[in-house]
Amino acid sequence: MYVAQPGESPPVLQLPTDEEPQPVVKCTRHMRPVTIHWHVKESYKEYWRVKMTITNQNFAQNYSHWNMVVLHPNLRSVTQVFSFNYMPLNQYGSINDSGVFYGISLYNDMLLIQSCAQGNVQSEMLLHKDPDMFTFRQGWTFPRKVSFNGDECVMPQPEYYPSLPNGAQPSSPATLLIIMLLSLLFSVLAL
Repeated sequence: MYVAQPGESPPVLQLPTDEEPQPVVKCTRHMRPVTIHWHVKESYKEYWRVKMTITNQNFAQNYSHWNMVVLHPNLRSVTQVFSFNYMPLNQYGSINDSGVFYGISLYNDMLLIQSCAQGNVQSEMLLHKDPDMFTFRQGWTFPRKVSFNGDECVMPQPEYYPSLPNGAQPSSPATLLIIMLLSLLFSVLAL
C-alpha cells in the first residue's frame, strides 16, 4: 500500500496487466481512508438534530453503493432522515438501537474521491428526545459503534468526547438581558 503524505500527490503507477494495483490512501492523523463526522447540531425542546458527514480520504477509490451501520440507543426515536436512506435493524425484537444509512440512488449513493467536489456526503437526522434517557453527559449523544461498508470504525474513548464543563449552566434570558443593558450603559458612559 502506498501512503501519500500531506501535500503530496500519488505517483502514476505503471504496472504489468497481471498485477493488481496497490491501494493509495491519503496519510491523515487517523490513517483511515474514510472519515465519519457526527455533529450534534441543535437541541430543541422535544427533538435534537444530528449532522452526519462521510468524507472519502482515499485518493484511488470511489465508494459506490456505500452503507453505514450505526449503533445508538436513541435510534428508536428517529423522526426524519433528510439526505440518506435509513432502515432500522430490529435485531432483538422491539429493541431498536441500530440502523443502516445508505445513499439515495442517483443523488448521493456514490462517494467520490476527496479531490472531487463530491468527496463527501452529508445528511441530517431529527430524533425525538426521550426524557427518561436523553442527556448530553458522558458522550451519550454519540454512537457506540459505527461500521462503513462492513468495516468497523475506530471510535474514540468516551472520555475524549466533547462535553460541557462541570459547572456550566445555561444562562437565563434575564441574566443575558442584564449583561446587555450594562454593556450598553458602559458604552454610552464612555462617550
